[in-house]
Amino acid sequence: MAANLKEVRERIKSVIGTQQITKAMKMVSAAKLRRAQQAIVDMRPYAERLNTMMVNILANADGDLNSSFGQVRDVHKVCIVVVTSSKGLCGAFNTNVIKVAVARIEDKYTEALEKGNLTVVCIGKKGNEYFRRHFKKATIVSEHANMFQDLRYEHVEKAAQEIMDKFSDQSYDVVEVAYGRFKNAATQFPELQTFLPVVQDKTAAAKQKTKADYLFEPDKHGLLDHLLPSILKTSFYKYLLDTHASEHGARMTAMEKATENAEDLLKDLRITYNKARQESITRELSEIVGGAAALEGA
Repeated sequence: MAANLKEVRERIKSVIGTQQITKAMKMVSAAKLRRAQQAIVDMRPYAERLNTMMVNILANADGDLNSSFGQVRDVHKVCIVVVTSSKGLCGAFNTNVIKVAVARIEDKYTEALEKGNLTVVCIGKKGNEYFRRHFKKATIVSEHANMFQDLRYEHVEKAAQEIMDKFSDQSYDVVEVAYGRFKNAATQFPELQTFLPVVQDKTAAAKQKTKADYLFEPDKHGLLDHLLPSILKTSFYKYLLDTHASEHGARMTAMEKATENAEDLLKDLRITYNKARQESITRELSEIVGGAAALEGA
């Protein structure tokens, strides 16, 4: 029984230590989440407005605007950008993003994978670790895996420009991005969007009752050549800000649940410990009483 009591005491001590760690991680993630959430909340309206502007221009261009980023080609060379966190302990967040990317590859790009024409650009270490282990036939680009250590626009812009340049020189025929979209601290969900090519939205143009009459200075082509890369880089930056906020939200939620589970486990262990202690005391008292009765009988 003494051995059992010692074992339960050690378990209680271990759970208390783990609970202190999960509490601290929750507080750290909550502090980081406030900054990350503010960044994506500030960026999202700007990025969406720019995207709306691009859609409106392309929808009303009557096919007279051309850009290397809008070339729709037969898909032979594929690039999937997988944006995950670099650290774990954030629940199923990374797994869900990876599942979205894997599902797209298995659904549409198995031929490209078998022919060695699939490139996976990993932003975040967790995605890089997974795809290096499970996708031996794909080309894994991991030079941007540590990007979350420096999430300034100037840093992210270089990675976006590199991908855009490879699409322009036909190294890629299509580029898709799998990332975690941030909704709130408790809700994040994986999403996959086509980054390139930028396609004219004919449906949007058909739905418009009136046609926007834009004045271009100096000219349409000059504006598009400058505007489109800027919008694409902003969209790419938004993917990373979304994932960054989602990571901290998921980790904060996971650590909160872990802390609650540790508290429930401590309650059960303390009850077990008290029962074992009471049984030990009762047994010792019984032995004492039995011994005293034996002495009296003697």
